[in-house]
Amino acid sequence: MKYYSIIIDNGNSSIYPQIDEILEVKSNYPEAGWGLEIVEDELDDSINPILYLLSILENKYQLLENIGVSREYITIWILYEYENQCNIELTPEELKSISNSGISLCISCWEKE
Repeated sequence: MKYYSIIIDNGNSSIYPQIDEILEVKSNYPEAGWGLEIVEDELDDSINPILYLLSILENKYQLLENIGVSREYITIWILYEYENQCNIELTPEELKSISNSGISLCISCWEKE
């Protein structure tokens, strides 16, 4: 199972409602600070999860900075529970979009028990 998420954590939980408002989406992953998690199996096949998450942030960086959230506090995560072998492929478009955003990409994999 693959999970994709945006994590925003500058240590100030009082701004989470403002982040909801700026990004026009509510956090559903509070264990990680402000977080939005999506499950690959629940997505329409036409939706690219990384590009979708980046689109939520697009053109909102200045508004986030105004409340104390610089890009260094924002990460995109891929969490992957696998069987037998772990392979993650990123397209050139995904890599370019991540690079252009200035956001860190974090990948965590673990073998299904």
